[in-house]
Formats: sequence, structure tokens, C-alpha cells
Amino acid sequence: MRAGEEVCDRDSQMQGGIVCAGNFIVDRVHTLSYWPEQGNLAHILHQDLGVGGGAANVVTDLASLGFPGKLAAAGCIGADQDGEIVKARLAPAGVDVAGLTALADRVTAHTHVMNVPGQNRTFFYHGGANDAVTDKLVSPAAFAKAGYRLFYLGYLMLLPGLDRIGPDGRSGASRLLEAARRAGLTTCVDFVSSEDPEFAAKVGVALPFCDYLIINEMEAGRAIGVTVRDAKGDLIEAGLLEAGERLLAAGVAKGAIIHAPETCFWFASGASPIITRSRPVDPDDIVSTVGAGDAFCAAVLYGLHENWPVEHICAVAHATAARCLKGATATDGIPDISVLLREAKEANPQSA
Repeated sequence: MRAGEEVCDRDSQMQGGIVCAGNFIVDRVHTLSYWPEQGNLAHILHQDLGVGGGAANVVTDLASLGFPGKLAAAGCIGADQDGEIVKARLAPAGVDVAGLTALADRVTAHTHVMNVPGQNRTFFYHGGANDAVTDKLVSPAAFAKAGYRLFYLGYLMLLPGLDRIGPDGRSGASRLLEAARRAGLTTCVDFVSSEDPEFAAKVGVALPFCDYLIINEMEAGRAIGVTVRDAKGDLIEAGLLEAGERLLAAGVAKGAIIHAPETCFWFASGASPIITRSRPVDPDDIVSTVGAGDAFCAAVLYGLHENWPVEHICAVAHATAARCLKGATATDGIPDISVLLREAKEANPQSA
């Protein structure tokens, strides 16, 4: 039985909802006193247990935001304690976990996240069951029949069973997204930042089956082969403009959304890009940067599902990402959408 088939008759009369497919990972976040050189010792000041990965973070954030429609998870976990942790975190939040396939021969994916406050985090990752996800294990049609409308897939470049390009020039991700579209679902895709030399080729074959692409500036640059930050780390907006236009030309159908800590560029075919700026966050308020991009993505999906104007979506997405920075794990800083709507209005009255 493919993931999703069990949900096809459940609440079939309820219309609307978002399926989050892809990575489900148990994160053990270690907050360090400093980042040590090889051979040195650093103190672990605090430890937190969370459930991470693109799909897990986004669906959890949507639940925290109080998303009014149905939420479902689709992917693979291990038949182990960490797999139970994943389900135990998602199910009480109202997420349908019937689409998670437990594999007896794989452990649940897990990550040790090393976090030094005020700095970027470092990940030590084991793919486990995530590496076994293929397009044959997820059934978009079953979710469409159950009334879902949006199909999110993340992260490409961290799902080798979907990223791999076959002799026919297709990847599992391209087939899965095509199946989702054929079922009537709107497809939304996110990448992970990867140094894979085949990054552009692997994500490129999926782009023609992507309605909305929601990625950060570095991923956009790698996907298209343009430089988006200079040697000092400053954003090159001309590079972002080129990346967005080339992503649309590569097949992204409805919107290429490129976000960075400073800004968001929203590209749509036949229209000028919409640019919104984020409000600076005091570095002293940042507990961890883990999950900020996923929080931004979750708010975008919420807004797309509810048909909000683009400027309003971006304002709320910026506020959601800023809130995430104040939490230790990828998802524990996200408040109800009413709080974020108020903050977005205060930051940008024109977006409300």
C-alpha cells in the first residue's frame, strides 16, 4: 500500500488541506559554548529534541499557525523509537500520519545539530528511511481524493531516491510532482543547501512539474549557476533577479519565491518581481537559526491556500521566520497566525 492510500476515504467531505511529503528527521540540537578546533573540547550548554526535515518542519509550523484545513504527512520513517517520536510529535497537532510508511530495514533519519548562538548551525546527518523514499511510495491521487489542494515536497537534494536521474532523464521527484499535478494538486517545492556538483541537473529535471518554488538565495544561485552574494557576503540583487527569471524559464509555472534574511523576491510569469524587505532581528534575540527557512515556507503555503495577496503572504512569512529564530528547535518558536498577522501589520501596514 502506498503512503496516502489509507487517507483517501477519511474526511472526504472536508475540502482543502496541505500534504507535506519528504524528509522526516529526529533532530537532537546541542547548544555549544563555542565551535571548537579539531582536538579541542566545547561544553554542551543545552540539548533539545525535535522533529525536523522539510516536510516535518513545514507541517508542524502549519499546525502551530492554526491552519484551518487538513494537514497530512507523507514519506518514510523507521520501525523504531525515533519513528514513534516523529508520529508522537505530529499526530497530537492534528496531522494525519497515515501516509508515513514505517520501514523495518531502515532506521528513522536523524541529525545532530550543533548550534552556537548567533552563528550558523552545523549538521551531522544520517539519512536512514529518508533515503528510501521513492515516487512509488507516495500516492498524491489518494490525497487529492480526500480533498487536499496543495502538495509540498521538501527537501530535494536530501532525498536520493527522488533526486536520482534515471536513463530516461527523469527523476523520482519529477514523476511524483507530475502525478500530483495530474491528480489536481498544486505542487510546491523546496530544496536543501547542498554542495552536490549535480545540484543544478537534479533539481532542474523537477522544475517543469513545480507550480511554486520556495527556496533561499543560495539554493537559487546553485540551481541556476549565478552568484548571489559577493566576497563580503552582501546580497547581489542583480543575481537574484537573474536567478528568478531563469527559474521561470526552466519551467516553474506559477511562482518562484526566493527568500533571504534581508528580503524576498517573488517572481511570476509575465509580471515584475515583487520585492519585500524583512525587519531586522536583534542578534541577542536569536536562539537558533534552525528551521527559519521552513517557517517562511509554511507561512507562504498558508497564504497560498487562503488566496492572500503576495505582499501580505511575504509580510507574514518574514514575521514567521523571525519568530522561529527565537526558538531552540526548528518549530518551537511559531505562534498562532493571529499574532503574526498583527506583527506583519505593524511592520508593513500596506501589506495588511
